[in-house]
Amino acid sequence: QVQLVESGGGLVQPGGSLRLSCAASRFTFSNYNMKWYRQAPGKERELVAVMYPSGSTRYGDSVKGRFTASRDNAKNTVYLQMDSLKPEDTAVYYCNALWGSLQYWGQGTQVTVSS
Repeated sequence: QVQLVESGGGLVQPGGSLRLSCAASRFTFSNYNMKWYRQAPGKERELVAVMYPSGSTRYGDSVKGRFTASRDNAKNTVYLQMDSLKPEDTAVYYCNALWGSLQYWGQGTQVTVSS
């Protein structure tokens, strides 16, 4: 059974940092586009970052310059380093794997930015 397991969420003050991880198993991780999404209460799910098999990365406009996404194909894990966090970054963050018609989601991890 395919698994994507996120970790690293929590409560942080504005201006602080968090690092999320997503551990993948039971699929050929290196073939997949790996993505981070987030969804705040009452809002649509938003694309945060895409990490391609080539190693290139693309970010959503709201996080450019503050968030850094990376993947470690040897560990089947992706990361999201979040710096200069703002209250509007508060959301459930989801890991996603996509290859053609195959798509998998993690269960999500809550990030709350508040003083």
